[in-house]
Amino acid sequence: MRGGAPPVCGRMSLSRRVCRSDLGVFVTVLVVTLAFDQGSKAWARGSLEVHQPEVVIEGFWDWELAYNSGAAFSMFAGQGMQVLLALFAAVALIGIGVIASKTRPEERITRLGLAMIAGGAIGNLIDRLRDGAVTDFIRWRWHEHRWPIFNIADAALLIGLVFLLVDGVSASRRRRGMVAS
Repeated sequence: MRGGAPPVCGRMSLSRRVCRSDLGVFVTVLVVTLAFDQGSKAWARGSLEVHQPEVVIEGFWDWELAYNSGAAFSMFAGQGMQVLLALFAAVALIGIGVIASKTRPEERITRLGLAMIAGGAIGNLIDRLRDGAVTDFIRWRWHEHRWPIFNIADAALLIGLVFLLVDGVSASRRRRGMVAS
């Protein structure tokens, strides 16, 4: 196919093997992210006491169990928001699936980022539906300054977003380079 953008998965001119491989990587990253998230949260719930920090690296990193009924950094915490936050997460996951299915074969970093975001979103959605709150247990700090407590799902969401941003900036630079040539 000359002169146009490469076809997306599912189009006749694209090898099915490439599509299956891309889907396999997406699903693998999503499942591994979800497994690490849920496994680490099960460990935290079984090993830590709520709001009783256990030092990992003095002055920098603690394990500290907390339950977050709101969104990131406990925003929107309170009764009634659980259903709204769960619905938002479900709609977002559908959107992520649609976007991932439309990526081109060379957009591997984008698919990787989307898979990490989906894995993190599913991990926090499971907590929200099962417990009514998200299990958080990682506390980073700089001596007395304490950042909000988070979990593996939150980290995966952030890393996935960084992958999307980096890939977007790289694609933009490639396009500008093609126009300038």
